[in-house]
Amino acid sequence: MRDGDWLHTIWDGDGVGARLARAALTPAELLFGAITAARASLYSSGVLPTRPATLPALSVGNLTVGGTGKTPLAAHLAGLFRDSGAKPAIVLRGYGDDEPLVHRTLNPDVPVVVSADRLEGIANARRLGCDLVVLDDAFQHRRAQRVADVVVISADRWQGERQRLLPAGPWRERLTAANRASLLIVTRKAASHDRAEAVVNAVERVARIPSAIVHLDVAELRQPAGTETVHTETIRGQAILAISAIGDPGAFVKQLSAFGATVESVAFRDHHRFSTADATTLAEKAARYDRAVCTLKDAVKLGPLWPGPSPLWYVSQRVVVERGGDAVDAVLTTTLLARSAPTHPGRPGLPGPLD
Repeated sequence: MRDGDWLHTIWDGDGVGARLARAALTPAELLFGAITAARASLYSSGVLPTRPATLPALSVGNLTVGGTGKTPLAAHLAGLFRDSGAKPAIVLRGYGDDEPLVHRTLNPDVPVVVSADRLEGIANARRLGCDLVVLDDAFQHRRAQRVADVVVISADRWQGERQRLLPAGPWRERLTAANRASLLIVTRKAASHDRAEAVVNAVERVARIPSAIVHLDVAELRQPAGTETVHTETIRGQAILAISAIGDPGAFVKQLSAFGATVESVAFRDHHRFSTADATTLAEKAARYDRAVCTLKDAVKLGPLWPGPSPLWYVSQRVVVERGGDAVDAVLTTTLLARSAPTHPGRPGLPGPLD
């Protein structure tokens, strides 16, 4: 069992033990739900004030804990802003060391600002000469005003209508909280397009917001150091050691298996900080396989520690918008136009955002 698997067993399991554990956690779940609902109501009513940001901001966040592909999606949107002539920055709290490193790897020319105070982070981005920001993981951080909110839900992690809140389940807020968003993006890794459509339909029953489906597709395999890449078809028939410290290791394994590989998973808790001992143990194990493969989120931490002799590879993903491209473009355009407005959301002269 991986580090933290007991928690996912409680959340996802159908066994007697998992059901009893969820039942025991129900009082804590109800308390958490009451607190989050009260907080949301206080913000929506204006009792808890939001604060103007010094730059137009687009927030990308989750309703659940991890595993949605939020970070590569936020990086993709920042890249689109840059390609449109803007000077974006990524602002994030930086839980764990991996997320800032992933952003810097995907967009080396986009500043990454780490700050628990999103307003201060946005101000720092402005000092760096940026003219808009992408807030990574800020859907629940409502104090900083933003032009638009993108909420991300994973089709791979979707469990139908069951929405157990923390700590009895992975949900931070009820699905109805999606009503605050400007855009829903349903991501899929190994899940089918039909499953993603089913998620969109379920959300649309409670939240009338524009939607899109994005496939986080496997583009190729790369080495963390150097420029060597191989096509994914190379792993067909190979024995792969899949190393991950992410929110949804199951989807990662399914992605590799879909290319005809035989995959053994070694999974750690999300955001695990790999040690030299971890790297040595994993490299020794990898010698018994055709290839050791991890995610970019793992490679940025594990790569510098990897002793060899077998090389470490990571999966390079590409973001493919399969449905709702117009809705994505509309959110991007709204944020870009806010740069040239006399004032931007939160200040007099332009309507405020969705919170």
